[in-house]
Amino acid sequence: MRAVVRLLFTLVILGVGGFGALWLWNYYMYSPWTRDGRVHADVVGIAPDVSGFVRELRVKDNQFVHKGDVLVVLDQERYKLAVATAQSNVAARLADMEMRQHIAQRRAQLTTLSTSIEERENSAFTANGAVAAYGQALADLGTAKLNLERTVIYAPVNGFVTNLTLVLGQYAAVGTKVMAVIDSDSYRVEGYFEETKISQIRVDQLAKMYLMSGGAPLSGHVESISHGITDRDNDNGPELLASVTPTFEWVRLAQRIPVRVHIDVIPEGMQVSSGMTCTVAVQTGLSPPLLPSLINLAWR
Repeated sequence: MRAVVRLLFTLVILGVGGFGALWLWNYYMYSPWTRDGRVHADVVGIAPDVSGFVRELRVKDNQFVHKGDVLVVLDQERYKLAVATAQSNVAARLADMEMRQHIAQRRAQLTTLSTSIEERENSAFTANGAVAAYGQALADLGTAKLNLERTVIYAPVNGFVTNLTLVLGQYAAVGTKVMAVIDSDSYRVEGYFEETKISQIRVDQLAKMYLMSGGAPLSGHVESISHGITDRDNDNGPELLASVTPTFEWVRLAQRIPVRVHIDVIPEGMQVSSGMTCTVAVQTGLSPPLLPSLINLAWR
């Protein structure tokens, strides 16, 4: 009797072990999780719209800035002179326009005994040209004021100044990036899931992200799933024909599809930097929540 009990107990243990191994194998192979995750954020390149020497640098490397904070002030003397010149030109064009219009109005009231029709038409055309010149002067003044305003560079987003190499006195050219700001409101995780697991992922599903640096997991939700990746084995040939690399069925590897996960909650005090790697586990209700973290811990 005791031998039968031992046999049954052994069979139960083997059955439970086999079922657990099969379940873990299915989870490892098909459940929506991946260790191939990376933190991303939008990087805004700061480039001046006007040229000039750096007169004020109001930020430091890795400093947090709010949208609208002053980052850099360029030398303004040349642009102030341009505004003064444009203002003088506006005044001159205004005086010329008023004079031309007065002459045209006066000649329009004269009869053909005092002036010819041609002279009246010429004076009217000249007055119209003066109006256009005055409008051009106003536009030039607006451009000069805009250039003066653009000597002050503001932070376009909330974020962190990174890799700052700009120094006082350096010449900043138009369109040349002088610093970068990492948008702190754009942090997200790109998880690269095997194609065999994509069918179980849906938009708005909850997800946990376990950073390789350790600490509490990040909470988020699936924001979108990529609809295409590059086909590296199918390039166009010399005659625009498909050049297909032969593959063997028994060595085919599952392709990885990018899935964007929005970070909803970052634990207080946790350092999250763009480029960090992590394990991403999409919650389906069937996956054990601790398994991804244990796997991530084992591979660190």
